[in-house]
Amino acid sequence: MKNAMTFEDLNLTKPLLNALTDLGYTTPTTIQQKVFSVMMSGKDVCGIAQTGTGKTFAYLLPTLRQIEFSKDRLPQLLIIVPTRELVVQVVEEVKKLSVYITLQVVGVYGGGNIKVQMAELKQGADVIVATPGRLVDLALNGSLKTKAIKKLVIDEVDEMLNLGFRTQLKNILDILPQKRQNLLFSATITQEVEALMQTYFNNPVRIEAAPVGTPLENIEQIAYEVPNFYTKVNLLDLLLDENPDMNKVLIFVGTKKLADQLFNQMELGYLDKIGVIHSNKEQNHRFNSVRQFHEGNYKILIATDIIARGLDVEGVSHVINFDIPEIPENYIHRIGRTGRADRKGKAISFFTEKDLESREAIEELMNYRIPVLENPGNLKISEILTPDEEPKINMKNIEFKMPKREAGGGAFHEKIAKNLKVNVRRDHAQEKMQKYGRPIKRSGKK
Repeated sequence: MKNAMTFEDLNLTKPLLNALTDLGYTTPTTIQQKVFSVMMSGKDVCGIAQTGTGKTFAYLLPTLRQIEFSKDRLPQLLIIVPTRELVVQVVEEVKKLSVYITLQVVGVYGGGNIKVQMAELKQGADVIVATPGRLVDLALNGSLKTKAIKKLVIDEVDEMLNLGFRTQLKNILDILPQKRQNLLFSATITQEVEALMQTYFNNPVRIEAAPVGTPLENIEQIAYEVPNFYTKVNLLDLLLDENPDMNKVLIFVGTKKLADQLFNQMELGYLDKIGVIHSNKEQNHRFNSVRQFHEGNYKILIATDIIARGLDVEGVSHVINFDIPEIPENYIHRIGRTGRADRKGKAISFFTEKDLESREAIEELMNYRIPVLENPGNLKISEILTPDEEPKINMKNIEFKMPKREAGGGAFHEKIAKNLKVNVRRDHAQEKMQKYGRPIKRSGKK
């Protein structure tokens, strides 16, 4: 039987191998094996891989392997990602792999102090990790020097386009050197992604780690059918109380408003053990919540879909879909937050009646039917509805027409003669004759 490939079998330098050994990694994942030689050859690559398959290292290992020492410290590798959380995490991954290499990495993102980021770039950087909007800002003010960039990585490109960054991406691609290697990684390839590659890439080699929508084998998926928000909260409390193995739980909700509502319901029961994170929260709050969850101080983190792509926390025991996403692919990204690095994970979904179409779309995408369990016997079914859940009464808009006013009757008394307004030509001479008994004539000025 053929032995499994190890990182020793790849054409990696000793400093990179030592860093991987320190991190405890010995065997590359499927996507890491498949893309390495192609990327080393200098060809453009389109990597299709689900979240949690090790694609960050898949593009970092060959690109860091080929970075050359430069005295002027101009950036050679540019990595673009959709969220500030992902910027921070990719910067950390670069630092882990380059611990034995003289290499400077800088992360830039919106919401951070642009003057501080400008100062960091001025000091020199070999690798830049950035969100598209801030990258454009830094390019426009002259802080970003692009002439030495040899490799461009666009990670989670489908999510970047969903967030409305297509204009910024095109602006960045237009200012980069023509002679460069383009590396694109995504969980799904949409028509927009295809159009982007046709315009800016040079015959990219497609490398697929797993068919899109295939559920990860090490994630157990189950579901419950519940009627409303407060019953979901009751079920969540029951599951957390009765399952001690739920020690690091990531809960996904549909909207920022629902995230805050759920946090308010659960905050007292899990004091100082629960956090909430969405795009309306301040940057420091977002980073602190992720850090507390990562370090195990928070048992529970409530999040929206925007975080599904940018959150890489080790040891997430359970992902709970408190609300079902409308986009089927987002379900895959959500559950991919658990069961990472060959660990087992569990994904629990709460289905309501209105989720039927989304549920069918998710199951069709995965070609897998999610098992539905009986609700616990001690689950309290709530009859209270939130304002959003209350049935909407569509009232017919009836226009009331005022009755026509009848002629006359507009006033309570007849007007006196002098107040009667009649459009007639006045005879001023006659009026003066009546008033003064004689005609009054003004004498002309002499």
